[in-house]
Formats: sequence, C-alpha cells, structure tokens
Amino acid sequence: MTESNSITPPVESQISLPSLAIQRPLLLIGHGTRDPQGRQTFLEFAQAYLNLDNSRPVIPCFLELTEPNIQQAVDQCIDQGYEELSALPLLLFAARHNKFDITNELDRARLRHPQLKFHYGRHFGIHPRILDLWRSRLQDLDQPQANPRHIPRAETVLLFVGRGSSDPDANSDVYKMARMLWEGSGYQTVETCFIGITHPRLEEGFRRARLYNPQRIIVLPYFMFTGVLVQKIFNLTAQQQEQYPEVTMTYLPEMGIHPDLMYLVRERELETQLGQVQMNCEACKFRLAAVSGNSQGHGHHNHSQDHSHHSHGHHHSHAPGHTHPQEDPYANPEQYHQRIWQVP
Repeated sequence: MTESNSITPPVESQISLPSLAIQRPLLLIGHGTRDPQGRQTFLEFAQAYLNLDNSRPVIPCFLELTEPNIQQAVDQCIDQGYEELSALPLLLFAARHNKFDITNELDRARLRHPQLKFHYGRHFGIHPRILDLWRSRLQDLDQPQANPRHIPRAETVLLFVGRGSSDPDANSDVYKMARMLWEGSGYQTVETCFIGITHPRLEEGFRRARLYNPQRIIVLPYFMFTGVLVQKIFNLTAQQQEQYPEVTMTYLPEMGIHPDLMYLVRERELETQLGQVQMNCEACKFRLAAVSGNSQGHGHHNHSQDHSHHSHGHHHSHAPGHTHPQEDPYANPEQYHQRIWQVP
C-alpha cells in the first residue's frame, strides 16, 4: 500500500490574496477533533491565513470536542474591543453543523453580548479550486514513484470517502463532487461511500470497488484536516490491502494547508463583507420542515439570500454540554432513511 504525501513550501510564499473591503475580525470555525494533530493543523491553517494578511484578527475556534470553543473566541473579540465580526465555518458541505449548531452558538453569544453583530459566511461547497486540488493530487499518483506497477487509470477505481451526515442535501453533494472529479478522468469508475453516520460505509465501498476487478484502488478521504476519522480510513485501507494483496491500495492524504484553500477562504470572507453570501436553501430540511409546519419545537429557520447572521433567523435552544451520542443512531439503514428528513 502506498501513500501520496508531497512536501510543499509554506503557503505564505506561494500566493497573494486580494485585499479585504473591510478590516473586520474573522472568526474561523472548525468542526473540532479529539486528535491533537488535527487540532494543531487547523490552528496552523488559521495562522497561515493570518500571515497572508494581518490587517485584522483571525481567531480560530471549534464547534465541539476541543478548545477554544466559539464562546471563548467571541469573548476574545469583546476583550479586544470589537462589536462586529465575520464568522466563517471551515466546513466542506452545509449540513447540521453549518445550518444549525454553529448558528445556535452564535445566537448564544449574541444573547451574552447584545451589541455584537455577526456576518455569517458559507461553507466551501463544490468549488473549482477544490476540484483542481484533487486532480493535481491524482496526477501525482500517475508518476512512476507512486505507481511502480504502471497500472493505467482504466484499471483503477477511485473510492471517494465523505464524512457522512444526517442531512441528505450534504450527502448528495458528496456524490456530486465525486462524479465531477471522475468525469473525463479516465478512471474505470468512482465509488462513493462514508466513514460515519450514513451509508454506504467504507467497508461497503471497498466491496463495491472490488466488483470491477481493478488492479488498483485509490482511496480519497474528502477531509480538510486529519483526525480520528481520517486515521480510521487509513487503517481500514491497510486492512483491505492485507486481505486483498492482489489489488494495489493507495490512499491520498487530507487536503491540509493548501494555497487553493487559502484563496477559497478569502473568497468566502469577502462574501461576508460585501453581502454576497448565497446558499442552496431549496433542499434544506430545516426550511422544508418550517414551510410544512413541522418544526418540532425547534423554532423557525428563516432562510434569506442575505446570509449575514444578523438576518439569518436562527433562534433555537441549545442545551449546555451538547455532545454526540457514542452509539451510531444510523447503524440500521432502514431506520436511518425513516429519520433522515426529520429536523434534529
């Protein structure tokens, strides 16, 4: 089994970002991880982004699992005398965390600091820069040092692994991204699977990939930073390689601190400053529940095209000590599909 892991110079020496319209503090919000390396990489990402333009503070924080949390980051802004800031979720797709949990935390912060005004940005989504990033990584795997058996793409299956969500809109975007990456690539096919929450899981993804009798399987973990789930993907790939030695198993690393992501963060930050945040709300289960009257006591989710948090309309209760259950509530596929359209 081989791993692609090229060494690149610091992003600060590779790119130059367009100027900001407003020197407003940026709250850079990550999901959070129990993995120390994943946490540190996120903090280094935020520092690298600040180093590219130190005209305003860039304050990293996490939704869960580690600190600093969102409330601590907001308090830091208050202590520095700021009353208006941009809040940007560093998330690949819009699911519960983006639509619900982070906005709940921002609402809690505004209750504690009524003078604060938030301008809430959008997730990364499906973007040409991310597609280019992965295409470049895949081209590296065509080189002799990464492909000593010279296995052609026509004999290679791409296994695209998403994190997994209870939001069908986000899960469908994983499939769309995988398909767009595969189109015109020359690979035999692409299989899409998930490492948690939803199905098909990674083990099923490997089974489906082997049905094509490929000489090679390339595992693409669609993550920005390392963490417990990324390490699980790598470990499962190693197990598969041991079980099926006749197939070459190759996995790509997570995106990490990459120039294309820096450009994309700047694009999203500028959107919050210029009032240009656009989100896909037509398939949002929170909106669908609201218009059907099935809000289940969680308040309304008032989507507007201006997604600054000041007008976002999230007013939900948030129980202290929020944690995810240890057991997987979606282990049973039939129960999962019965529940997936329900508002959390």
